[in-house]
Amino acid sequence: MVNYHKELKKLVGSLRDRPRILLHVCCAPCASSCMEFLTKYFDVTLYFYNPNMDSEEEYNKRADELIRLINEMELPSKVKTVIAPYDNEAFEEMAKGLENEPERGGRCLKCYELRLRETARFMESGEYDYFATSLTLSPLKSAEAINTIGEKIAEATGLKYLPTDFKKDNGYKRSIELSKEHDLYRQDYCGCRFSKTQRGN
Repeated sequence: MVNYHKELKKLVGSLRDRPRILLHVCCAPCASSCMEFLTKYFDVTLYFYNPNMDSEEEYNKRADELIRLINEMELPSKVKTVIAPYDNEAFEEMAKGLENEPERGGRCLKCYELRLRETARFMESGEYDYFATSLTLSPLKSAEAINTIGEKIAEATGLKYLPTDFKKDNGYKRSIELSKEHDLYRQDYCGCRFSKTQRGN
């Protein structure tokens, strides 16, 4: 099994300049420690695109928290942010036929792919050297599965994907610390209606 965090540290240790990275983010808590790490080595632009969220209210709440966090955090370099329009129809179309899949099953994999494909598409419209995602921070998500999707998209598009496992090296623990420090809204479900139902909300 690939140790993605070890590979990431090896890569950043060899950098001679500051590449530009487009980081897909799902929420402020997950973005927090990812930003803290990446801004030491990259010029970071956050891309908030999450059509899986079950309401525009939830989408905007998470987007607002992300912007607040960026304004409050002291980081090695300035972070830019792009908030994509809410597009739940894209998620619902993708989820057709997968409604009964369990959490972390086929529907979730398709959802990761949907968000990473859109991140790669947006990357082509700007000047970025890499794209990546904060999704690997979650201990409930498989970094191997997410990185496999990202690498396949990179291979198909000719873009550079940065494999990560942000939960490693206390990354997830640090995100909890930063969430408490900044009093961030921490949701107890990924955002989609399926996970909300399964958690009994």
